[in-house]
Amino acid sequence: MKIFQAGTAASLLLALLMLTSPTHAEAPQTLYQALGSESGISQIVDETLVIVLQDKRIKAAFKDTNMPRLAQLLKEQFCVISAGTCKYSGDDMKTVHQGLGIKAAQFYALAEDVQIAMDKLAIPSTTQNRLMALLAPMKRDIVSPKTQP
Repeated sequence: MKIFQAGTAASLLLALLMLTSPTHAEAPQTLYQALGSESGISQIVDETLVIVLQDKRIKAAFKDTNMPRLAQLLKEQFCVISAGTCKYSGDDMKTVHQGLGIKAAQFYALAEDVQIAMDKLAIPSTTQNRLMALLAPMKRDIVSPKTQP
């Protein structure tokens, strides 16, 4: 014995799909939005710098750094590269890091600290990957040519 006829079952399925589907297409989130906009980026940077200053691999490199200024510049930079409406007020990466002798291992340690901070703040891995993909190319301007592997 059939409970539903083929046409009735198809109609019921179509009705269910219509009820569970959005009525309008949602625009994809920008990376800036996915990171939590200004407040989310601020939390990421603040947490990252706490981790950096405890990271035995790189904390010494920041001993003479104006940390409040660095935090501000990182927030601006993350905002700009994630399609936020901020303006970056610092110098370009090559100029800022020239002559500092930064090694690739130090760059990777900082990148790892950013990811640890995002993990602590429960930023989804897909969002983390989007940000890291934009930060990674900066390696060529940050790491001293003589120290690259």
